[in-house]
Amino acid sequence: MVDTNTGAHEFDLRVVDVGGDEPWLIGRDVRRRLETKISVTAAIDTMLGELRTRWAELGRIDAVVHRVVHGGEEFSGPTLIEGDVLARLAKLEDLAPLHNPPAIHAIRGARELFANTPQLAIFDTAFHVTLPRRAREYALPEEVRTRLGIRRHGFHGISHGDVATRTAAFLRKKAEDLRVISCHLGSGASITAIEQGRSVETSMGMTPLEGLIMGTRAGDLDPGAMIELSRHFSADGLESLLTKESGLLGLAGTSDMREIERRAAEGDERCRLAIDAFAHRIRKYLGAYAAVMGGVDVIAFTGGIGEHSALVRNRCLQRLGFLDAIVDENRNRDARVDSRHPVVDIARDDSRVRILILLADEERAMSAEASRFLAGASRPASTMRIPIAVSARHAHLSQATLEQLFGAGFQLRPRTALSQTGQFAAQETVRLIGPRGSVEHVRLVGPPRERDQVEISRSDEFVLGLDAPVRMSGDLADTPGVTLEGSQGRVRLTGGVICARRHLHMPPREAQLLGICDRDNVSVRVDSEGRDLVFEDVRVRVSPQFSLELHLDTDEANAAGVSTGDFAELVGRVPGAG
Repeated sequence: MVDTNTGAHEFDLRVVDVGGDEPWLIGRDVRRRLETKISVTAAIDTMLGELRTRWAELGRIDAVVHRVVHGGEEFSGPTLIEGDVLARLAKLEDLAPLHNPPAIHAIRGARELFANTPQLAIFDTAFHVTLPRRAREYALPEEVRTRLGIRRHGFHGISHGDVATRTAAFLRKKAEDLRVISCHLGSGASITAIEQGRSVETSMGMTPLEGLIMGTRAGDLDPGAMIELSRHFSADGLESLLTKESGLLGLAGTSDMREIERRAAEGDERCRLAIDAFAHRIRKYLGAYAAVMGGVDVIAFTGGIGEHSALVRNRCLQRLGFLDAIVDENRNRDARVDSRHPVVDIARDDSRVRILILLADEERAMSAEASRFLAGASRPASTMRIPIAVSARHAHLSQATLEQLFGAGFQLRPRTALSQTGQFAAQETVRLIGPRGSVEHVRLVGPPRERDQVEISRSDEFVLGLDAPVRMSGDLADTPGVTLEGSQGRVRLTGGVICARRHLHMPPREAQLLGICDRDNVSVRVDSEGRDLVFEDVRVRVSPQFSLELHLDTDEANAAGVSTGDFAELVGRVPGAG
């Protein structure tokens, strides 16, 4: 429960060691031993009962916020729990059987207790709506994927999004300028590659079973092994095996990493294997995600194991010198995170990659997200129509490159003025030549820039044989090159080719009216005949030089059935963005 004016936790109450041998109800002036092996739903009922008896102490409650692990394809942002939302959530229970059913149980109880208070669901899958298709799709037939809704969703998004935001703040940098690998290590564990503040790859998939070794979950498993197991276990038995009996518990006989470390120190080989396998899987993902992003700037640890186990962190970070990620053994051993020091850097001074430990605070992150959502919901709806501009492939070139292509002293000749102040489409075009093929008549845009930049579509990528990252204009680090051909010569660019990220240009007046800041991410709806579409993850750029305009590339415009001169409308902010 949070006060949306301050984001403060009005009343802190929790049950620790749920399902364990020593569960306790702990809160302000409360410390009561509970029944051994208490279930999650029983723990929820105990907490709700305690709140009911302490009603007078709670004060004003502006909102009740619920963490829901799986939002499926339907829920991609904070959602008011009203109407048929609970029924729609119930349909997702099989995708997260350990988490979603207790969450729904908590929602029902809280709605009864706080009947007149707005209640919101915040989804662990929401941060991963930015996953590119290459990371989202399984290599199954399209008909099967579509009919059964099989795709990768990712989890722990509340934590990973919070890590991205707090890491940037700690380093005094912008999230969009960092490549972060976030390691949420606890009973449930996952790793996420975060580039430009967006999730671009993550270890959990359609369900929270994929990826790392966890407390009781197996993580990555050969599908052939699954087929063999299915010959010996019923569907329910297999689900129980993989979710409740595997992972650290299956390897070591206990899921408690503290106990595993203690036994390993005494010579227990099962526990030593559990630590080795756990860390090996993490290190493998660290290397893979550095490759996915073309490098890494920060490796961040959070969650119970990530925060408290110096041994696990040490094992995970071994042999990463090739990334210039070097842990300081003394700092790692002595590191403690708490409310006064929620972030600690354990990298050596000469390590290019910073290695951070962050105190997990998903409650605070949920409070902040709920506050933003409710503040936005309180604003009157805007009827503002946003003009659409479809940006075909084009190039911004330096004067030096233009002269190599068209001759000494060459000047671009304006063909059409563009809506953004001072820019124009030139009469001149160039030919793009890639490893596989070429694209003719690529329009040049003026005036010249200091750095060469070529913007193409995904379709152009396949024609040229390139793998261009989705970037905002000007963000050209680690981008592929291409050969340009003009009337007087050729130039080989060593970098500078991007797929332009869809974005919304906005003057300050409109941004202030809508409560939007520069670099926020929003969702935009396009209504067209039979091809209505919502574009998620649209980056907002605010400047007095900008005219209000949504910029899409040709592939995106074709998918929505729109063209330059059509209109879109703002739906809302993307969760965890900005």
